[in-house]
Amino acid sequence: MKDRLKLNCDMGESFGAWTMGLDAEVMPYIDCANVACGFHASDPDTMRRTVALAVRHGVTVGAHPAYPDLVGFGRRAMAVSAAEVENLTLYQLGALEAICRAEGTQVSYVKPHGALYHAMMGSEEILAAIMRAVVAFDATLPIMVMATRDPAPTQALAERHGVQLWFEAFADRAYDSAGRLVARSQPGAVHHDRNTIVDQATRLARGETLTAADGSALALAADTLCVHGDNAESVAAVKAIRSALDAVENA
Repeated sequence: MKDRLKLNCDMGESFGAWTMGLDAEVMPYIDCANVACGFHASDPDTMRRTVALAVRHGVTVGAHPAYPDLVGFGRRAMAVSAAEVENLTLYQLGALEAICRAEGTQVSYVKPHGALYHAMMGSEEILAAIMRAVVAFDATLPIMVMATRDPAPTQALAERHGVQLWFEAFADRAYDSAGRLVARSQPGAVHHDRNTIVDQATRLARGETLTAADGSALALAADTLCVHGDNAESVAAVKAIRSALDAVENA
């Protein structure tokens, strides 16, 4: 992962008759599919279709576990203990692994979703619980965590638990001076201009600094880049990012 910036995208987030995202259009351009496991979105049929689509395009499948919050799409904070986090993560890994086996593949990494992702980045107790679940399931699986200005504390915790980390950056989000995502409630938190998104992706791939919200230079060491494909404009951005990253790799 460290030799080439991989594109990851949240996938399989439809539910029953409701469609979310443009998975078929995006899948050919990404490297890693973060597949919803039924707690914030998805269902068994959607999970299997998504995994089959990933296999068809040679895309690595990762588990995208979340808080049990279908109504809130997993984006609401919940009063969940560390033990519960460990068990709900383990449960979702097992569900997706069964689907993967049926399609001749396997879960290859773990990326928590939404509020659970932000909770683990703000709480060593929650992050440790997720690490324990991954170790109990398969200690070789990397966990995606947010790339920040100072990754040392997160890396130290991972070393204590014996897990590998993939540091993740975002092409379409603004960062604060600590390398944390600017809250979506703040103006300018999400980039919508395609040129801005592609430029940020290219800078990350080259190891160049970004400009934080306060104007300071921000260096982020990332293994993987998160992209979104939930509308036609974002799909076009993903295609442009893929082209830009290929150009960086071949330069």
